Amino acid sequence: MRFVIQVVSRADVRINGEIKGEIGKGLLVLVGIGREDDRETADMMIRKLTGLRIFEDAEGKTNLSLADVNGELLMISQFTLYADCRRGNRPGFFYAGEPEMANELYEYILEKCSEQVPVVESGVFGADMKVTLTNDGPFTIILDSEELKKKR
Repeated sequence: MRFVIQVVSRADVRINGEIKGEIGKGLLVLVGIGREDDRETADMMIRKLTGLRIFEDAEGKTNLSLADVNGELLMISQFTLYADCRRGNRPGFFYAGEPEMANELYEYILEKCSEQVPVVESGVFGADMKVTLTNDGPFTIILDSEELKKKR
């Protein structure tokens, strides 16, 4: 599973010109689900996401979590995070989760995040979405479940 996490002062997602989800201060998270992912992987990623201390405190240090700043979440499914560009110029998506399984896990992630974060907005799995954001910092982090599982 891969999350691309961006600290934002605002973000929204539109489908057919209509706003589907919109947040103020918080995190825009692009969610890529791989073939081997499951709920255990999702739980690990959610724990890491919600615990990240990537918001600035009064002294300008990144010491605060999403909960500490009453932040909001905008979660966007994005299978292209599993693009394989090793051969040729056209990406392959073999490692991306099959749509039915990936959608089920995406919905699970939204549900679990909603248990911890008061405002969780989302796009629509598989839809053509237009995402707009004001990146704050900019501050962007990539979480990869395979990297988190490695012992250091």
